[in-house]
Amino acid sequence: MLLVMKQNATQDQIDDVIERIEAAGFTARPIPGGHRTAIGILHNQGAVDPARFQGLPGVKELIPVTRPYKLVSRETKPENTVVRMGDVAIGEGKPVLMAGPCAVESLEQCMAIGKSVKESGAEMFRGGAFKPRTSPYSFQGLGEEGLKILAAVREETGLKIVTEVMDNETFDLVEEYSDMVQIGTRNMQNFALLRRAGLAKKPVMLKRGMSATIDEWLMAAEYIMERGNDQIVLCERGIRTFAMHSRNTLDLSAITVVRKESHLPIITDPSHAGGHRCQVGPLARASAAMGVDGMMIEVHNDPAAALSDGGQSLYPHQFSKLAQQIFDIHDLVRTQGEI
Repeated sequence: MLLVMKQNATQDQIDDVIERIEAAGFTARPIPGGHRTAIGILHNQGAVDPARFQGLPGVKELIPVTRPYKLVSRETKPENTVVRMGDVAIGEGKPVLMAGPCAVESLEQCMAIGKSVKESGAEMFRGGAFKPRTSPYSFQGLGEEGLKILAAVREETGLKIVTEVMDNETFDLVEEYSDMVQIGTRNMQNFALLRRAGLAKKPVMLKRGMSATIDEWLMAAEYIMERGNDQIVLCERGIRTFAMHSRNTLDLSAITVVRKESHLPIITDPSHAGGHRCQVGPLARASAAMGVDGMMIEVHNDPAAALSDGGQSLYPHQFSKLAQQIFDIHDLVRTQGEI
């Protein structure tokens, strides 16, 4: 249930409604909007009787929320959410590019790549300090030393840092060094980790699970938002299908569905979707045509020597050309408008 306050409702009236909702045994979640405040009524077992709150001072109307993901739904918040990290805004128009190596390997490597992608238009630097790998014998990341390298790249270039967290034990550490915490595909339904992310003071990027439906993906985001963190970016990174010609299948149709269902910004990861360097550009251009809010693209200055995912990493000069194409396509689609 969503309780919508009148445009001229006072803060005292809003506080009174919150107190009455919680006194009834429910959880009240204020949702400030552009013109008025709404209050989500959560943890109710069954339907809420509107008569209990309809006549309270400042209340305009009560709207049933039919989706299982209440806070994430556009029924609860019609306007788009913009995720902000200083001067970087995801969901405000121009696509935000997040570029860098799959794994942090050395300070020299990351600094060279960081400076290059910054010149090409990237606003965020991606790189894994803790790496979830299919094989236990593969490179697992540099850990805290990798986080320190990422912080040095931010200090030198001004790029915001996004990096993956693996578990609750290292969450505080990752949050301390990063500007955005990434929850990877293998942890999309790690509910303990999602609850911890809901308490984070940093934005969270939530990647879609490799076999997850859109409803499951949005419900995972609901776990985060239910604990209080509404700064969430959804990342479509491809799903596992019967296809063998690519690493995963980038589900571009998910972008339109998520836009219809949720107010959260959505980006794509064409690198992990394609799995091959030759597929990254076409998938990124297609994503730009779909009007995504950003992209995460792997870039390495020496892919042949990369410790992780070198085969899908672009060379810096390839990223530079692709970045310009992405911005050009975005501008073209925006001027043409939706059909």
